[in-house]
Amino acid sequence: REEDPFGKLRRFAATHLSMITENQDWAEVVQVELRQSTKFMREYVNKLYIEYLNLITDILKDGQEKGLIRKDITTGIIKRAFLGALDEMARYWVLSAKKKHSIADATRQISDVFLKGIKEG
Repeated sequence: REEDPFGKLRRFAATHLSMITENQDWAEVVQVELRQSTKFMREYVNKLYIEYLNLITDILKDGQEKGLIRKDITTGIIKRAFLGALDEMARYWVLSAKKKHSIADATRQISDVFLKGIKEG
């Protein structure tokens, strides 16, 4: 179990990207097919997805309480930006015939950019 909020965010990123690459068929449906339906995207409310997204919020708030993450960031914005960056890499992997970037590189670089930006002091 990871106690450090930065470690938790890195683990979240690695797990998210690993799930996408380990479940290619599911990822293709989510990344491509469902996004083609604006009606579906507008009307569908997935409580599990909201809970998943809120894992990031919980990590960010924990870091803020510990004085590790800037208090001036809005967790609702940062959680969507972080997941959006991960999601874009997932879309890239689903749609690209040739993968130029590894999960490890993507996890490290996305996490580092966000963590340096939200780190206190």
